[in-house]
Amino acid sequence: MTLITDIRTGLEAGVLPYGSLPDDLDTSTQYETGADALTRGPRRSSVADTPMVELIGVSKRFKPRGASLEVAALNGVDLSIPRGSIAGIIGRSGAGKSTLVRLLNGLERPTEGRVLVDGTEVSHLTGSALREARRSIGMIFQHFNLLSSRTAFDNVALPLELQGQSKQSIKARVEPLLELVGLTDKRDRYPAELSGGQKQRVGIARALATEPKLLLSDEATSALDPETTQAILGLLARINRELGLTIVLITHEMDVVKEIAHQVTVLDRGSIVEQGDVFDVFTRPQHEVTRAFLGAVSSRALPAFIADRLHAEPGPDRQALIRITFAGPHATDPVVTRLSRHLDRDVTILQGEVDAIGGRPFGSLVVALPAPGDTTLSQATAYLQQFDLGVEHLGYVS
Repeated sequence: MTLITDIRTGLEAGVLPYGSLPDDLDTSTQYETGADALTRGPRRSSVADTPMVELIGVSKRFKPRGASLEVAALNGVDLSIPRGSIAGIIGRSGAGKSTLVRLLNGLERPTEGRVLVDGTEVSHLTGSALREARRSIGMIFQHFNLLSSRTAFDNVALPLELQGQSKQSIKARVEPLLELVGLTDKRDRYPAELSGGQKQRVGIARALATEPKLLLSDEATSALDPETTQAILGLLARINRELGLTIVLITHEMDVVKEIAHQVTVLDRGSIVEQGDVFDVFTRPQHEVTRAFLGAVSSRALPAFIADRLHAEPGPDRQALIRITFAGPHATDPVVTRLSRHLDRDVTILQGEVDAIGGRPFGSLVVALPAPGDTTLSQATAYLQQFDLGVEHLGYVS
């Protein structure tokens, strides 16, 4: 295929990095290439102390065709993502995640508010300035979006070809990227000859080709099996660590956020319902939507034999069910033993796990309290909270 055909196919399929097509394919611009370009980290602006991403009072409304009323996709969103961090954006279908991504890369403009990337207000840019801003934003797609007629090397090279770089410069940039993602020996393979994980690695290398400041991952692991997902997340964590690249993970999977993100934002119906440090949100979720997402994580989901017997109201033959969460120095404390002594009653462990979130230990225990009167439950809660332990009342089990 010719380059022009590849451009047309790439634009139609949505595989080209945003703004990768310059006005005149200028070949006079000088580019830094080779291994040095990989290890020096992302380009820095003169506003190095500002967040990489900042949304201030952002709302976005659409008017569906044939409808008289507007639909609000985002409502008054305030969000700040530090440079060099990995931020997770999580929400159900229709929560506003896709709209937020399109605002970040300038494909949509907010109805109200400001969208800033690297200190530049993307929502005010037009023409060549907008295209230049989009070149600094890499994108990883859920379904890879590779050109089937191009090899792994050529797929990664495509955005550089569109910038008008020489073959020598392209080779000096692409080969280290293929090495970074572990595909040096697959450089001449076509997408049909690659596994799903290998295709996504090609997509990651392509997203890094233009040396972006910001990398957007839109459900990048949703189409992969668990083992491959772990490998891709490990690669993204390495890229963040070695290149200092800011990464935004758009996902509906809490396990993905738990694995590598530093902070998390929970969207629901266009609004932020919870945000903060991943460890804090995981250990002490405040909103029911967050708790629902965490309920899908294996360590927090109640076993069926408990869930089937769970009731909202107390009864003469029912025990109170609580989840105790503990972290840091309390992660290995004999919590249940101490609680049982304090109440002078037996406390039954129904589920438990000690895990690590962001390298910090985190424990979770689901226990049943006998004689679940208000006094027993309130005494247990007060006792546990004085040790800075999280307590969540789940209901009553027969």
